[in-house]
Amino acid sequence: MRNDIDKFNINCIIVVPGQEVIMNSFRYFVSLLSLMLFIAIINPILVRAEDAMSDQVFVNASEIKWGEAPPTLPKRAKVAVLYGDPGKSGPFVVRLMAPAGYKIPPHWHTQAENLTVVSGTLYLERGDKPATHLSHALNAGGYHYLPAKAHHAAFTKVRTIVQIHGEGPFDITYINPKDDPQNMAKK
Repeated sequence: MRNDIDKFNINCIIVVPGQEVIMNSFRYFVSLLSLMLFIAIINPILVRAEDAMSDQVFVNASEIKWGEAPPTLPKRAKVAVLYGDPGKSGPFVVRLMAPAGYKIPPHWHTQAENLTVVSGTLYLERGDKPATHLSHALNAGGYHYLPAKAHHAAFTKVRTIVQIHGEGPFDITYINPKDDPQNMAKK
């Protein structure tokens, strides 16, 4: 009788009077179903973990590719985009390398801005009018948070590298339109 049952590959519990309970096929079926369920549950988790690993960015200082600053900033500075696209919506990280004597006139940004001084010293001034004697010196390792639309200016006395991160798009609006380097270039 058992041979007849095995021939039909029955995947359930069968009780035949006078015979043993056939469970091997059922156990195999349950094990296979459990494995498939486990794979279905764990696969999206593994895919998300793999995606998170592929989105990571590692950049050593020697690997940074510096380029000319955008036309919205005074000339002589260099910029490197470390992550994201500051011109688009979403997170970004950039570095600004400003030479000694560099000045950014009073301005504001639509989005909040986070500044970390990597090297040198960045001097920050609040408000619409530059007041060098009231500036705040931010040394290497220093951090400053600027809320959206906070009016401020900045300058350097020595070569300074600043890391800026926030949510894009990054923009700059000068308090005095005459200070906008793009307007100066048009003359």
